[in-house]
Amino acid sequence: MTTTTPGAAEVELAIGGMTCASCAARIEKKLNRMDGVEATVNYATEKAKVTYREDVTVPDLIATVEATGYTAHEPEPQPVPTEPEAGDGTARRRDDELRPLRQRLTAAVVLAVPVIAMAMVPAFQFEYWQWLSLTLAAPVVTYAAWPFHRAAWTNARHGAATMDTLISVGTSAAFLWSLWALFFGTAGEPGMTHPFELTVARTDGAGNIYLEAAAGVTAFILAGRYFEARSKRKAGAALKALLELGAKEVTVLRGDREELVPIGELKVGDRFLVRPGEKIATDGVVVEGASAVDASMLTGESVPVEVGSGDTVTGATLNAGGRLVVETTRVGADTQLARMARLVEDAQNGKAAAQRLADRISAVFVPVVIALALGTLGFWLGNGAGLTAAFTASVAVLIIACPCALGLATPTALMVGTGRGAQLGILIKGPEVLETTRKVDTIVLDKTGTVTTGRMTLLAVHTADGTDEDEVLRLAGALERASEHPIAQAVASGAADRVGALPTPEDFANIAGLGVQGVVEGHAVLVGREKLLAEWAMSLPEDLRRARAEAEAAGRTAIAVAWDGEARAVLEVADAVKGSSPEAIERLRALGLTPILLTGDNEAVADAVATEVGIAPEHVFAEVMPQDKVDVVKRLQGEGRSVAMVGDGVNDAAALAQADLGLAMGTGTDAAIEAGDLTLVRGDLRVAADAIRLSRRTLGTIRSNLFWAFAYNVAALPLAAAGLLNPMIAGAAMAFSSVFVVGNSLRLRGFQPTGR
Repeated sequence: MTTTTPGAAEVELAIGGMTCASCAARIEKKLNRMDGVEATVNYATEKAKVTYREDVTVPDLIATVEATGYTAHEPEPQPVPTEPEAGDGTARRRDDELRPLRQRLTAAVVLAVPVIAMAMVPAFQFEYWQWLSLTLAAPVVTYAAWPFHRAAWTNARHGAATMDTLISVGTSAAFLWSLWALFFGTAGEPGMTHPFELTVARTDGAGNIYLEAAAGVTAFILAGRYFEARSKRKAGAALKALLELGAKEVTVLRGDREELVPIGELKVGDRFLVRPGEKIATDGVVVEGASAVDASMLTGESVPVEVGSGDTVTGATLNAGGRLVVETTRVGADTQLARMARLVEDAQNGKAAAQRLADRISAVFVPVVIALALGTLGFWLGNGAGLTAAFTASVAVLIIACPCALGLATPTALMVGTGRGAQLGILIKGPEVLETTRKVDTIVLDKTGTVTTGRMTLLAVHTADGTDEDEVLRLAGALERASEHPIAQAVASGAADRVGALPTPEDFANIAGLGVQGVVEGHAVLVGREKLLAEWAMSLPEDLRRARAEAEAAGRTAIAVAWDGEARAVLEVADAVKGSSPEAIERLRALGLTPILLTGDNEAVADAVATEVGIAPEHVFAEVMPQDKVDVVKRLQGEGRSVAMVGDGVNDAAALAQADLGLAMGTGTDAAIEAGDLTLVRGDLRVAADAIRLSRRTLGTIRSNLFWAFAYNVAALPLAAAGLLNPMIAGAAMAFSSVFVVGNSLRLRGFQPTGR
C-alpha cells in the first residue's frame, strides 16, 4: 500500500455494483495500486474511504473503480431535513432500493417451490412433470438470477472472479445440464421419475435433471441477499436515527418579530426561541430564560440538566421546562450532532485486523474454489461415479463456497455496535479501537472534569455556637453573589440552592486578595480569608480554626464569614467529586483495569479525592504539569502496561494521543475529543466502563462471526466435494450463513449499561 504525503486529501465514495466481499477486495486492491492512494472499501456500507495525494483527482479515483467494473460517485450531502415529511421520504428511498431485489425474490420463490416439490416428492412426478419444471425454472434462472449472471460477466470481462461467478456458473451449469438431459438424453421421456438423494450415485446422468438445484439455489441466495440487505439497513438504523434527530424548523428572533424558518437558513449569531417541549435547533448559548434540558437522545442520560443564561446547549436536545432564547454558535456540519454522526460513520467504514485477513483470503478464494470444483468433477469421473454424481458434487462445491459471511462479519457488528454506542453517548472512532480495549490493563484518570465536576462547589458549612446555618448562607451568599470570583460564585450558588432567593447587598466592596465586604439586611458582613477578619480585629474561635485547618489539609479552600463584629462560620469550597465516580472506579476494576489518578493539584487535594473514590495512594500522581502528563503515560507504558487515558481538557490532548486507548469526555474541549479514540458524550465516568464493555463485546461478536464463517466453509466444502450435499441444500446453507452472521451482530442492539 502506498503511503500518502502529510498534505493528502480524503474523500468518501459511494460504490455501486458490489455483491460480495470479493468485490470490495478487488476495488480496494485496484485503488491501492494507484500511486499516492490509500483506500478502504466496505462491503456492508457500500462506501470507499480514500486518502490521496494532491496530484490525484477524484475523477481519477472514480475512473479506476469504473474500470474495475463497478460504479462510484461522491455521496450527496445529507442536510438536516427541512420538512417533517423528509424522514418518510428517506424510508421510501430505502424501500425503493430493495424493491427490485424483492420482486426477483418473489418470482423466484413462487416458481421454485413447485419445482423443488416435484423433484423431491416422487408422488408429485406426474407424466411430463419434468417439462413443467423446465417451464417454471427457466424464468428463475434467467430473470431472477440475472444480477448474478450480469455481475459474473462484468467481472469476467475484467479478468476477475467473485462470489457471483460461483453462483452464476453453478446455476447455469445445473440448468444447461438439465436442458441437455431433456432434449438429448432420456430425461424428457414420459414417465421419468427423479428420486431425491444426498449421496454419490453411479449413473450416466442422461436421465437426471437439476432444475430444482438451479431454481432452488437462486431462490435461497436471493432470499439471503434480501434479508442481508434489510438487516444491514437495520444495523445502521442507529446512525440514521442520529442523523434525523435534529429539529426541522426554528423560530428566529428578528428584532421584536418571531419568524419560523427552515433549519438550514439558521446562521451563527442568530438568536432563536425554544418553547417548552420543542427541540433545540442547533448548538448555542442561552441568553435569556432558564429551563431543564433533556439530552437523553444524545447522551443516554435520563436526568434533565438545568440550564440558564450563559450555559451552552446542544442541538437536537429537548427543552423540557421554560422558555429559552439561544444564540447560535454552531450550525450544519460543525454541530455536536453532526460530529457525532461523522465519528460513528467513520468507525463503521473501518476494518479490524481480523477482517483484513478475511478480505485477503476471500480475494483468492474464488479461483481456488473453481479449481476445487473442476478437481471434484475430475476425481469422481476418474473414480467411475458417473457424470451425474460428479456434476452434482462440483456444482455443490461452487454453491457452498460463497464466503459472503466473511465479508459481513466485521461491518455488521461494527454498524450495530457503534450505532448502539451512539444511542448511549459512546462514540467509537474505529475498529482498531476495539482491538485495543481488549489489551488495556491500566486506566489513567485526569482529576479535574473527569473524576471531579471541574468547578468549585460549596461542600460544607461550619458554624460557631448559636449561629444558624441558613442565616450564614443567606448573608454570605448575598454578598458573594456580587463578586465574579469562581469561589464567590460557588458560595452564592450553593447558598441559593439551600435557602432560596438571596437578598441584595449594599455598599459592596471587593478587597483584592482577601475577600469581600458589604451590608446585607442591616448587617455589616465580611467573607474571605482569615486575614480579612484580622484587619477588623476579629479572630476565629477554636472550633472554627480547627475546621479551617482540616479543610486546608484536605486540599479545600476555607472561607471565613463574620458579621456585626463577630466571626460566625467557616465555609469549605472545592472541586467536588462527581457522585458517580466511586461507582465508576469499581466498575473499571471489575473489568480488570488498575485506576490511576493524575492531577496538577497538590498532594493533599489528590489524596483526598483518591480516598473518596477508592484509588490507592500509590496510584496517585499529583502536581503533574500539563506538559508532563505525556511522560506519566510513557512511564507506565515503559513498565509494560497497556494504558487507557480519560481526560477532557486541552492539556489532556497529548496524553490522550500517547495512550494506547484515549477516552475523551464529550463535555470537554474539541482538542481532547479529537485526540481520543472513544468519546463519552456525557461527563459521567461510569460511561467509560460501559464504553470498554461495549467495545469488548463488539470485538467478541466480530471474532465469533469470523470463526463461524470460516468454520462453515471449512466444514462444508469437503462435504460438497464428497458428493454429500445436494446443490440446493448447499445454496440454502450458504444463504443461512450470511443471515446468521448478521443476526449474531444484531444481538448487540440489546447491550445495556451496567446498573440500567
